[in-house]
Amino acid sequence: MDFTPTEEQRAASELAAEIFGDLSTPERLAGLGTAADAELWKALCAAGLPGAVEETGLLGLALLLEEQGRTTAQVPFAATCVYGLVAIGAHGSAEQRARLLPGLRAGESVATGAFPARRGGVRTETGAEAGVGTGAGTGAATVAGARADGTARLTGAVPVVPWLREATHVLVPDASRTLWLVRTDDAGVRREPVETTAPWSAARLTLDGASGERLGGADAYPGTLAAARTAFAALQAGVCAGSLARAVSHTTTREQFGRPLSTNQGVLLRAADAYMDTEAIRVTAYEAAWRYDARLPCTAHALTAAWWASEAGKRVVHTGQHLHGGIGADVDHPVHRHFLWGRQLDAHLGSGSQLLEELGDLMASGVNDVSEAYEASEGQA
Repeated sequence: MDFTPTEEQRAASELAAEIFGDLSTPERLAGLGTAADAELWKALCAAGLPGAVEETGLLGLALLLEEQGRTTAQVPFAATCVYGLVAIGAHGSAEQRARLLPGLRAGESVATGAFPARRGGVRTETGAEAGVGTGAGTGAATVAGARADGTARLTGAVPVVPWLREATHVLVPDASRTLWLVRTDDAGVRREPVETTAPWSAARLTLDGASGERLGGADAYPGTLAAARTAFAALQAGVCAGSLARAVSHTTTREQFGRPLSTNQGVLLRAADAYMDTEAIRVTAYEAAWRYDARLPCTAHALTAAWWASEAGKRVVHTGQHLHGGIGADVDHPVHRHFLWGRQLDAHLGSGSQLLEELGDLMASGVNDVSEAYEASEGQA
């Protein structure tokens, strides 16, 4: 494997760093509340960065999300790319790609995902009134509740969906892990704002007979989940890197007893541990992204990256805040945003014990990837 960025990936990353650095400043972030930064989102789309992901792959997206995380920029970049451009590009039909991707590239459409699938969360209508047919999209198979045109009526609720208040489309897995693309302004779709740790314009999604358009076949859900876990782990790597950079700057300039705080051995050890944790998040996210782009089994690697992002990410943002001393407790200090984002990403990815249990089940199953496990369970049903 080779994690060396290509020329295109490096250029996109440098451009992203410049845009995020110029526009996602602490002063502008302080005035946004929980809303997305419309000016920054417009600048990113005008520069072609969301669309560049189709060329640079998931590893390229990971590099861009690191830059977002460093500044805790309030834009639905990860969600739109992974649940929109990546998912539709990989699993959508030719018609779906032609119809949906241009708007996502231009920023006219915003996508998010109600992931992961939850037992008892969302169900499709079944019976004669719904009809049964073959779903639209790549590799589609007959699905109970689907009409002949690949649509179905969805009912259920998802407690928290990031960036749902800004989204025009939400990718929803049902109880059978079939993916459905739902327009948020359609009848039967209700969004209720939910305040989370990080300001991600989150909302509760309630579907009451809402129309859903099927996306992909049996491999669409595990593939999209692996890509999402990898992308949000990369975002956490950037959040941690930004937190650590602020801590290093503070401890090298702040003096105590006539010398910088950074000369204290305890400070050095905490910072070194945080650096190693950040690098572990980064390298595991890179490996999962590289394997995804190479079309190699990557579910276990995405789970590993998510575990590191959840467990180590908490440690790093706590360290960043702790090394700031008393001012680290100031909710208006920029380092506090990294703390809030780090904790929200931990919650979004799932607790370390949950991820470890899922990874253990996958390894014990003797299959290479979740898509194979899914197919095996389908064959036994």
